[in-house]
Order: sequence, then C-alpha cells, then structure tokens
Amino acid sequence: MKKIRCALIGPGNIGTDLLYKLKRSPFLEPAWMVGIDPESEGLKRATEMGLKVTAEGVDGLLPHVRADNIQIAFDATSAYVHAENSRKLNALGVLMIDLTPAAIGPYCVPPVNLKEHVGKREMNVNMVTCGGQATIPMVAAVSRVQKVKYGEIVATVSSKSAGPGTRKNIDEFTRTTAGAVEKVGGAEKGKAIIIINPAEPPLIMRDTVHCLTEDTPDQAAITTSIHDMIKEVQKYVPGYRLVNGPVFDGNRVSVFLEVQGLGDFLPTYAGNLDIMTAAGARTAEMFAEEMIKGTLKLEPVNV
Repeated sequence: MKKIRCALIGPGNIGTDLLYKLKRSPFLEPAWMVGIDPESEGLKRATEMGLKVTAEGVDGLLPHVRADNIQIAFDATSAYVHAENSRKLNALGVLMIDLTPAAIGPYCVPPVNLKEHVGKREMNVNMVTCGGQATIPMVAAVSRVQKVKYGEIVATVSSKSAGPGTRKNIDEFTRTTAGAVEKVGGAEKGKAIIIINPAEPPLIMRDTVHCLTEDTPDQAAITTSIHDMIKEVQKYVPGYRLVNGPVFDGNRVSVFLEVQGLGDFLPTYAGNLDIMTAAGARTAEMFAEEMIKGTLKLEPVNV
C-alpha cells in the first residue's frame, strides 16, 4: 500500500521517539530528519534507520520537499521557531503537525476532537502539550456530562524526559495547555501547572486533574464517562492509567493518572513523550488515510 512520506523537524527526545512510532505506521513513511547540529545523536540515529538528514534546519529540507514527495512534516523543535518553519513548508503544500506549544493552528486531542478536523483542510494542527494530551480527555469526560466552571491540571514529568526544547517553552506550555483545557476540554476557565522532577531513579509521568462543576456532580454519569474516555486514550497509549478517582468533594471532581511509555526511545518512565508522539502520529495517520483515499488534497498556503 502507498504510504505518505513525512519529515521530522527536531531530532531531540520527542522527534526521535516519534521516529520509532512512524516506522511502525501502516500509513506514514518517515523520509527526512531535520536538525541544526551535525553531531546530534538524533541525526546519527536517523541516518542509521535509513532516513535522509540535514543539519541546516528547515532551509536544508526545502529543496528536497517536492523531489522526495514530502507531504506531512512534524515540528518537534520549539515554539519560537515553529511559525517560520510552518510558513516555509505550508508554502510548498506540506501539512504541519505541530508538537511545540506554538499553537498557530487549531488544537487537536485525538479522543476528544480528532474527527472534527476531518474535511476541514487545515494545513497546521497543534498537538497542545504532553500535559494537555494526558489531562484534557479527563476534563472533556466531565464537561460532556455537565458544565465545568474551572479545570486545573498538574503534569509531573521526570527531569530526564524534559529536553532543552521543553525547558525553553515552560511559559508557552502553561498558556497553551490552559487554553486547550478551555477550548477542547470544555472548561469555562483553565489553568495548567508543570513540575519537572529531578528524582533518581526517574519517576513515571503523573497527572492530576481537578474540575469544579457548576451544579452538584452526577457521580455515576461522570465515573462512567471517565472510564469510557480512558479506554479511548488507551487505544493509542496503552500505558495510560487511572490511579485514583474520580474523587468527589462537594463540586470538585479529581482524577489521578499515570502514563507509562512504550520505551521506544527513552525508558518507560517517559510517558510524556509517548502520549505526545502517539497523538501526533494518530492525527497524521487520519490525514494520511484521507490523502490515500483521494478525499484530501493539500494546497500550498501563501502567508
């Protein structure tokens, strides 16, 4: 079967983990890895896995986009450079899956709103953040039962799983995640907190979600909704688990989660990489299926 050829921008933790996932995809074929440091581990690994590489950033990829039929690009660099990367590739008709917190395009959290993106011909979709991918499904699970006045999420990740890109983007992480808690999760007001824990041995990704409902929580309906949503997330992140909850205290609904990774690139404690890369791959596969069927044709975007 024909596969859609892809480029990965940013050979760090997220880009490298994503590469392993794309190698297993029935619809996507990773062809290029783009970096800025010729000595980077990620570029060396990509070369070993048979990809073409460039250390000249996106500008090093542009001349090859048409010849190598690159149709989807994943940006796993930093919010600061994403806008320019997206502009250059969109102009060549390449669909951009944004794994930075730049959030130029609409937010995508697969179990909540992936299907909404079908047929909209978007050329840039944003995967929010790892904390967003882990927690927004839980906020949405409560808000589809009844109105959520306030949603707060706390994502705790191990220091080893947070590379330089993640650390540079802490403010963007909190803003983008809080925005998506509202827009995708359905909370009237959202707040996000990230904790980077330097403990050794490294801790598994843990997430806490608090929702304040407008009326007295319908405990049975909310509990069912949360368990249903967990099954949806587990379809692409098998290590996504409910540790405790939902716990009801007045109008507050609390859910405690942990996310174990598949151990593709970093060990299994780095569930934050897995949930981000699996969601990015899942989203790209949906677009790729449409392209293969001929129902989606990418058009160059001139900004």
